[in-house]
Amino acid sequence: MKRLAIIVACLPPVSALAQDFPTRPVRVLVGLAPGGGSDTVARIMSTRLSETSGQTFVVDNRPGAGGAIASEIVAKAAPDGHTLLLMTPTHVVTPNLRSNAGYDPIRDFVPLILATYTPYVMSVRTSVPAKTVKELIALARTQNLTYASSGIGGANHLTAELFQHMANVKMTHVPYKSGSQANAALIGGEVHVSFTAMGGLIPHIKAGRVRALGVTSSKRSAVAPDIPTIAESGVPGFEVVGWYGFGAPARTPQSVTEKLNGMFNRALDELKQRYAAVGNEIAGGRAAEFGAYLRREYEQWARVIKISGAKAE
Repeated sequence: MKRLAIIVACLPPVSALAQDFPTRPVRVLVGLAPGGGSDTVARIMSTRLSETSGQTFVVDNRPGAGGAIASEIVAKAAPDGHTLLLMTPTHVVTPNLRSNAGYDPIRDFVPLILATYTPYVMSVRTSVPAKTVKELIALARTQNLTYASSGIGGANHLTAELFQHMANVKMTHVPYKSGSQANAALIGGEVHVSFTAMGGLIPHIKAGRVRALGVTSSKRSAVAPDIPTIAESGVPGFEVVGWYGFGAPARTPQSVTEKLNGMFNRALDELKQRYAAVGNEIAGGRAAEFGAYLRREYEQWARVIKISGAKAE
């Protein structure tokens, strides 16, 4: 007991850990390639935290295996708050698709904050004659249409699978390595349709390079209120929302996670317009709220995967 007391006495107070944090650069891992919506959200936040924290927040892109590479790295990192993960729906989808994902999306992480959210937008290349969701459904029943995604098991892939199930159509999936590549394929006319985060396509929609048919949320987006919802356009009850949050390895001290939550919330207040410009709306709030949201998302995507029959490569 005396030896234990000496060890405990030598440990820094929990409050001191939070007061000094961060003591070195912080890595923010992103499970997708640079250029897509996930990368953009992470870089906007990391730039702001670098300006306000006294330390550098560095985005580290580790694409592959449906985001599992990045998630596994963070799950196994030292639980001191200096290695963080940008979480997206893929974080909870991949373990439902891969028994060997290498991490548990709930048990191996401490949720920090739900940062932003965005509907996906269903868009078509300009040569597609459909001007509405109903017209696209009719077209898909007579022609072999293709749709792009950032990879098998990605949220945009499963969003398209859910759409096909609810609209009773079948399109051919063409997976790419990232959201930016999928967007480029749509703009370049390689595929007919895509479901993607609004931020990556808004400039191209406004420029007329692609045509937006509907958003996946239950209500129209404040970012682009002129685009109708898919639910109001022919597929009642259809709803999917993309989201971006941040997490840390399990066993990260509560004092550090609380400090990070505060840092993120303050940054979000300052970044509202910046995120709106790339199609994202601010969420924010307590870490516990994000934890409950993660669990609901895990269960929801498990149901979608079962419905779609999607399987990892």
